[in-house]
Amino acid sequence: MDFEKYCRDEYIDYKVYSYLAKLEKNDERRGILENFGKMEHEHYIFWKSLMNKEMKDSSLDNIRIKLFILFKYIFGLIFTIKLMEKNEKRVIEEYKKLLNRLEGESKQKLELIIKDEIEHENFWMNQMKDDTTRYLGFIILGLADAIIEITGVHAGFLGVTASTIIAGIAGLVVGISASLAMASAAYLQAKQSEGSNPRISAIYTGVFYILAAVALATPYFMTHDMLVAFLSSLIIAVMLIGFFNFYSSVIFERKFAKEFLTSTTIILVTASISFIVGEFLGNIFGIPQYFK
Repeated sequence: MDFEKYCRDEYIDYKVYSYLAKLEKNDERRGILENFGKMEHEHYIFWKSLMNKEMKDSSLDNIRIKLFILFKYIFGLIFTIKLMEKNEKRVIEEYKKLLNRLEGESKQKLELIIKDEIEHENFWMNQMKDDTTRYLGFIILGLADAIIEITGVHAGFLGVTASTIIAGIAGLVVGISASLAMASAAYLQAKQSEGSNPRISAIYTGVFYILAAVALATPYFMTHDMLVAFLSSLIIAVMLIGFFNFYSSVIFERKFAKEFLTSTTIILVTASISFIVGEFLGNIFGIPQYFK
């Protein structure tokens, strides 16, 4: 039985929960995190008692602990906890398989540990909410729409002009205009639903739309090669989609690969159609001769 592996996992969870509790300013959440840290410490002690040797310090354990704390600063508390819980789901199934191999007090203790882990998962899923998760839908709305629309604009200009500056400016103009429209739509949507502040929803949608538009337009101001600029912008688009698909897959427990492939396919299809339309209209109206 791999007691040392379980011992290390529980030790890491104990250290992370304890550190998160120190960082938490909300008294209620701090108390919850401290209690969970104590539970994980008890689990760690249990597995340690079943080992026939001392658990040696591992630099890899320290790296994992620091990574979780870093994720808290970058992605927020809920994301960090959810990421930890993804590993615990697998561990719970392994614990259940071990029940038949333990006896007496050890078996009873493991049953309690399994119960604790399931309660952890249910608690974080149903009780703790913050602005990041509450408004995540509006953030993704702004980003997804901007990535698809601005990539389409750039692809269309790929078939119209060889000027990267014109294509970049077009992307920014469309991005700023569309961000106002999307922010207004988000405001109206939030007014019809409970739990979301319309103004904050509009700000999240509009700001992230503009940020995405700027990120996608930046390569066009850094090179005069239209194809290089477009491919660079497309890579940024795919990276942004990948990043937020991963984020939402952790928060909402979805399959990352499926979401990422679907989003990437939509971007590529949109870019292809936009290029064809731009090329067609450019040739009909003779636009390329004016924008070289």
